[in-house]
Amino acid sequence: MQVHLNLQIEILMPIQNNILVLGIGNILLNDEGVGIHVVSALEKEGYAAADLMDGGTGGFHLLGFIQSYKTVIIIDASLDQFPAGHVRVLYPKYAKDFPVQLSAHEVGLKDLLDAAFLLGNMPKIHLVAISIKDFQDMGMELTPEVEAAIPDAVKTVKDLVNSLQN
Repeated sequence: MQVHLNLQIEILMPIQNNILVLGIGNILLNDEGVGIHVVSALEKEGYAAADLMDGGTGGFHLLGFIQSYKTVIIIDASLDQFPAGHVRVLYPKYAKDFPVQLSAHEVGLKDLLDAAFLLGNMPKIHLVAISIKDFQDMGMELTPEVEAAIPDAVKTVKDLVNSLQN
């Protein structure tokens, strides 16, 4: 038996495209909020080829949103072996396919995607991971390396959206 949970998102955010660009992060933990900063940069440009959303720190409240799209591009910080500011695209299908330490909210995001899979309405997921080195300090400033990666992440998202529309 398939169960589909869909929020009345037309009231909150009208769907205009088949692709959702979802920035995840906590802007109060410096670099950990880089996904939100990338979505903000796209919004400032007036980017309209995909729907844009600040997903905060993730969680089950986003389930209806992601299930309403065929494709979701998630932008998030990643604690990994790469230098701070490194941008890469991953194609996770299950929670186990994400980097081991995605970020401070990794359990919520991974659980959210597992729930979508189990409910039988899983969009294609593309993860734009931006490497960071630390998110323990409180603050709203990005380190120079991570801030310098925002234009690269914006270009990566745009290129990915263009390739998915063709």
